[in-house]
Amino acid sequence: MNTPSSIALEGKLRRDAGIIGLLFASTTSIVGSGWLFGAYHASRIAGPWSIATWILGAIIILLIALCFSELASLFPKSGALVHMSHASHGDGLGRIWCWLLFLAYAPIPSVEAEAIVTYANNYLPYFLQPGNSGLLTGIGFITCAALLGLMALLNLMMIRWLMNVNSTITWWKLFVPLVTVVGLITASKPWGVMHAAPGTFKMEGIFTALPAAGVVFSYLGFRTAIDLGGESRNPQRNIPLAVIGSVLLSAVLYILLQYAFLRALAPQDLAKGWSNLTFTGEMGPFAGLAATLGLGWMATLLYIDAYVSPGGTGLIYMTGGSRILFAAAELKAGPSLLARLNGNQIPWVSVLAMWVVGVIFLAPFPAWQQMVGFITSITVLTFGLGPIALLVLRRNLPDMKRPFRLRAATLVATAAFVASNLVVYWTGFRTNNFLFLMAAIGFAIYAIHYHFVARRPASEFGWKHISWLLPWFGGLWILSYLGNIGGGRNVIPFGWDILIVTVWSLIVLWCAMRCALDKRQTEATMQSMLRTS
Repeated sequence: MNTPSSIALEGKLRRDAGIIGLLFASTTSIVGSGWLFGAYHASRIAGPWSIATWILGAIIILLIALCFSELASLFPKSGALVHMSHASHGDGLGRIWCWLLFLAYAPIPSVEAEAIVTYANNYLPYFLQPGNSGLLTGIGFITCAALLGLMALLNLMMIRWLMNVNSTITWWKLFVPLVTVVGLITASKPWGVMHAAPGTFKMEGIFTALPAAGVVFSYLGFRTAIDLGGESRNPQRNIPLAVIGSVLLSAVLYILLQYAFLRALAPQDLAKGWSNLTFTGEMGPFAGLAATLGLGWMATLLYIDAYVSPGGTGLIYMTGGSRILFAAAELKAGPSLLARLNGNQIPWVSVLAMWVVGVIFLAPFPAWQQMVGFITSITVLTFGLGPIALLVLRRNLPDMKRPFRLRAATLVATAAFVASNLVVYWTGFRTNNFLFLMAAIGFAIYAIHYHFVARRPASEFGWKHISWLLPWFGGLWILSYLGNIGGGRNVIPFGWDILIVTVWSLIVLWCAMRCALDKRQTEATMQSMLRTS
């Protein structure tokens, strides 16, 4: 009988993505529109502590990335995140997680398209409604839909061509931020900004800025290398290197950008305190500072990059989301039509679905700022399953060959799960209320369809293996309501909330391990999945 470690992986997708292609795919996903705004918003929330926010964000994401790196080496398949949930808690969780992941990916090309037209509105004032709300006009909506269509068309190329296009974009996306760092530091003079406007910022801003300033949003793209794993020649080696490398590379870049931004500020910019930080051109923060310092050429470069960086990120997320749908079809969590390939062996129906859903997302979130909050909340929630899946597979398949074996896996996975829940909590009650309400409605629709429309047996639904989701989601919902962030009731003070969320996370983790598949079920699931790719 074949074991999971001995089953050959015979893929249907082309395997043209090498280590550089995967590294650049994740890096391009990370360095999108977030870098253009993150430093400004982090400064307004955390003041000079904003540098610590980027460091903390990198640590949290790296903990999670390390867990996914080992898992990705066990699931060298496109849409690997879907397969992980099936292996740890069965088909029921796999189907639920598949669609949560899709909802996390689908709006990102849309938000990047919105970023492009928002900047373009400075030269062609037809895309946004008058005022500073950033809301799309009818022409703006149509333009965003067209940009999404262009991203979809590029995705129908062979993966090798797509990686080559993306690699070129990535060199640009690394070059412009580095030039910005050097230019701002060279043109500005230190005047004591780290000690300016005391009393107008609080230490807890380090934590609340993680979601609110787009810091976590800016780091989210590390998983793209995992999604494209099935199209790599040596996924067991290339995926971990690409995932970890992209996080470290982007962390250095973001920390330098935050330092350069703080240094470039003038005393008068902080006359009303950090929360009221203001200067000429603040809606395009780095470009505004560059113009103020007399660096007109840099301001022009930054406005050009405002089109290239979001476009590159939207392009690669269109790819990643389509592979999630491809995996859903493979595991019968979605229509088999989603796995249909074109002549270039690209899942063209899944790409088309990404375009359609992306356009739909423009309607309820017709502004960049509105959509970022939703993306952050749902994406960090999906992070939490990775550490749990790692612990389940370590317990159930201890002898399975692991091309990348994480050291101190229990400690790292536990810390990563706690950190994920803390980020969800710090997102605030208003966002979490929308998120968990949507999750509850989606689950109810799925359960009704399963039992009453498809009339499938209740014994196969997997209630035993997904029951721990109720204390996880419900607990975070209640804690957000009692907390003091984003519309919470302020019952739990700062400091105590971190302790309570941590303790609750450990309880949920224990429940998740108790509800997981046993050794025999995990082995059977792995064998079934590894025969398809």
